[in-house]
Amino acid sequence: MPAILLTLDSDQPKDGIASYLDAQAAIDRTGFFRSRWLVNGEVAAGSDAWLLVNGVHGGGLTGHGSVTSATNNDKAVLVDVGALRTRGEHIPFAELTNRMPGVLWNPYPATGTHLAEAEAAALRDLWSEYVGPVAEDPTSPAPGSLPQEAIRRVGVNRYERDPQARRECIAHHGTSCAACGFSFGTAYGALGREFIQVHHIVPPSQLGAGYQLDALTDLVPLCPNCHAMAHLRTPDPYTAAELRRIIAAAGHVDGSIVSDEELAAQEAAARILEAGSRDAHST
Repeated sequence: MPAILLTLDSDQPKDGIASYLDAQAAIDRTGFFRSRWLVNGEVAAGSDAWLLVNGVHGGGLTGHGSVTSATNNDKAVLVDVGALRTRGEHIPFAELTNRMPGVLWNPYPATGTHLAEAEAAALRDLWSEYVGPVAEDPTSPAPGSLPQEAIRRVGVNRYERDPQARRECIAHHGTSCAACGFSFGTAYGALGREFIQVHHIVPPSQLGAGYQLDALTDLVPLCPNCHAMAHLRTPDPYTAAELRRIIAAAGHVDGSIVSDEELAAQEAAARILEAGSRDAHST
């Protein structure tokens, strides 16, 4: 997978703290931040984009994204940034130099610098070590820790990742999927107890500056499958009710979990029937 480095100067007005915070707010709200970059040379759409920050207080690796448009006539590309570390929590250049000595990290690489395949893989590994998965959802890989072709981006917002909002939603709605009814606790016992994702049902078009989250009415529990399906429609995801109608139209048949007592009764009935059949054949 092709990968490039993009360098921003945190001390320049166009790349200052206001734009950095705006980018973080957009990622929290929609899952990505689209930005335009001037680069040297040809860059293919789908390339990994790694963001470096360079400032008077030091710098290093601070974000990851994906190139969404190939280099055009004005040598610019569009990049969807999906992960941006809090300012000051970048991976320092010293660590990058230690792990990837073949890259000239200092002076800082020019925007659009291409990485070799081995270096790109090493950078993904290092990023994964620092970022890690979201604690509430171990099914989510760290952004940038997988090659771009191995993932499909499903946009979520900060309300779905808020631990307190998640706890309030589950306390009110329970841990069964609001669309298909699946329960990790029923299926996996103690291993799956209390595991479920939450889905924000308010359309992005209604998320104004004065929006206040109500975890009891704005969030619903969804299993990862239904959650992914909900976000396949953009910008307004499917609701749990719409997913239930889609599941029903597809011919899904609701099932139930058989208890140990019911299973034992079924086995006893089968033995009785088998014994009756043998007696009938012997007479």
